[in-house]
Amino acid sequence: MKRILFCLPLLLLALQSCEIEDEYMYDKGGYTIDWEAAADSSSVTLIDRFWNASEHYFNYGNDGSIKDFHYWPQAHAMDVMIDAYNRTADSKYSDLFDKWYTGIKAKNGGSYWNNFYDDMEWIALTMIRLYEATDDSKYLQTAQEMWNEIKTGWNDYAGGGIAWTHDQPWSKNACSNGPASLIAARLYNINKNEEDLQWALEIYNWEREHLFNPATGAIYDNINGESGEVGSFSLSYNQGTFLGTAYELYKITKEVSYLKDARKAANFGISNSDMIDTGNNLLRDEGDGDGGLFKGIFMRYYVQLIMEPGLEPAYKKKFITFFNNNAETLWRKGINKLDLLYSTSWAMNNSGNNHLTTQTSGCTLIEAKALFEKSLK
Repeated sequence: MKRILFCLPLLLLALQSCEIEDEYMYDKGGYTIDWEAAADSSSVTLIDRFWNASEHYFNYGNDGSIKDFHYWPQAHAMDVMIDAYNRTADSKYSDLFDKWYTGIKAKNGGSYWNNFYDDMEWIALTMIRLYEATDDSKYLQTAQEMWNEIKTGWNDYAGGGIAWTHDQPWSKNACSNGPASLIAARLYNINKNEEDLQWALEIYNWEREHLFNPATGAIYDNINGESGEVGSFSLSYNQGTFLGTAYELYKITKEVSYLKDARKAANFGISNSDMIDTGNNLLRDEGDGDGGLFKGIFMRYYVQLIMEPGLEPAYKKKFITFFNNNAETLWRKGINKLDLLYSTSWAMNNSGNNHLTTQTSGCTLIEAKALFEKSLK
């Protein structure tokens, strides 16, 4: 049973998000979370606290005082809106689609171009999702135009791969290759253009050869194409996009080797002591700023894998247990229950201030959990 909980005056900006389950406000223990209701409250809060209604983009700060425009988080915040719309068909989410499409272009100087190839890739992936949700061809056309530019990032440094930035062609990063392969695979799914599939395979194979450790499943961050030096540290979002593109290629080709790669990358992401908070069995706190988004990106692709019927039962059980623990812990402990703001640590209550990256990451997980629960029905 729901009841409306009236917010304190200082939280009037979050009034709409205060209509939440009574149990969400108080940790009584032993209750069952309504994940549909949790996702509703979470995603509406992203609009209430971060959407810039006059310029049509997502502010970087939750209280309106930080109205900086950060390009790449815009994609992930809109992805949450798409998640919510796909789940509910509610126009309060789809009403933002066209506004965002024109708003971020205007704030970005009248184009979708960015010096960082990966920043363009995130936006292009969201454009593809907008097309899939609406069947509006302008989103697909924009994604295609961006993809044509992204492909120019491929060069001979380190034997291939998409560069991280336009002005540093020797820096080849996981964050610019995993999403690029995903773009190509998803465009192939729409247009059945064999050239796109070849791009998806070539980029994936390059990343697998240069940045994937087949013994452990680790995805290394980057390789310097001039020195050959590998930045052999791993971040959750790179694990996520590699497993995401591996899984996408498995669905296209039905070759089990891709599913095994996805499984291995996922297993490293949830098992290695450098990747997780071992005390709580959660993805670790990767900080605020850009790092605040990393865990949510991992979960976006991880949830698709755990819903795969062909995943071996032992791995499925392990992966689902980890996923459920992250979602449950975030909703019970990693959120300020008064204004629904998330923390960089999914096991720690938020102090009351937040950035778009951290909030979007938490929203992504809660929407993923709602999707997963729906798949069980």
